[in-house]
Amino acid sequence: MRASDGVPLHIEVEGPETAPVTVVLAHGWTLDSTTWAPVSSALAGPGARVVRYDHRGHGRSGTADPASMTLDQLADDLAAVVAATAPTGPLVLAGHSMGGMTLMALAERHPDVVARAAGIGLVATASGGLANTSFGLPQRTVPVVRAVEERLFGSKRWAAGSRLGSPRALTPAAKWLLLGPDADREALRTTARSLAACRPSTLSGFRPTLAAHERDAALAAFAEIPTVVLAGSRDRLTPLPAARRIRAALPSASLTIFPEAGHMLPLERVAGVSGRLGALVRGALGRQAA
Repeated sequence: MRASDGVPLHIEVEGPETAPVTVVLAHGWTLDSTTWAPVSSALAGPGARVVRYDHRGHGRSGTADPASMTLDQLADDLAAVVAATAPTGPLVLAGHSMGGMTLMALAERHPDVVARAAGIGLVATASGGLANTSFGLPQRTVPVVRAVEERLFGSKRWAAGSRLGSPRALTPAAKWLLLGPDADREALRTTARSLAACRPSTLSGFRPTLAAHERDAALAAFAEIPTVVLAGSRDRLTPLPAARRIRAALPSASLTIFPEAGHMLPLERVAGVSGRLGALVRGALGRQAA
């Protein structure tokens, strides 16, 4: 489908058209919807149809003007995906990392979509405080990391169609930054492939909106909706204090911490993530039956 400004968005749908609940899965920054594939397969069935899609500038979706690389625009894109794939019926909305932040922006911009939600999943994400993320490095190194990032990935020397690199070259960095120590090989392969396929302009283009993201207040929109907050104890990108901050702003949510897991919970802890999202689906089905 095409977004409101014409950017093509790639969508995958799994499960029967007749399923009474639609689960919509939004992925993280510099990744793509393949990172949700194992969870999608686990959830899809008679009770749930699962929609996952690539954000603009990511995966198989089209390139986008850097001016449109904002969480507000991602929220508009998500609302358009819902309108195109699930115009009626209850929803379970789950977002990993930047996908979770997109759900918070959705609450601000499209309360009508959130009003249809029978469950919310906030997976390895944050409601703010990202401007000074140190990625597990000493805090004094943050300005250096930012300067290198801006110089390398913001450079205009990158040709159209460029990608961040090869999966093999990026595997060590992906393993250290994104995954816990006991992640299996398939989780590492999928992460490295997804990251390697990212456009440099996408990495640099979304950085400002993530740094500006402060949406504790937006979480109030989820107060009456069953909400799960999932975090890995070894997450370097959105560490445990980020999950606890969400829980403090949204006391009605449940918080699950996966020991020794990193940032890539949809790949590292497939059974745990699909189990908690599946419970939201079952709750939605029960309320429908009642």
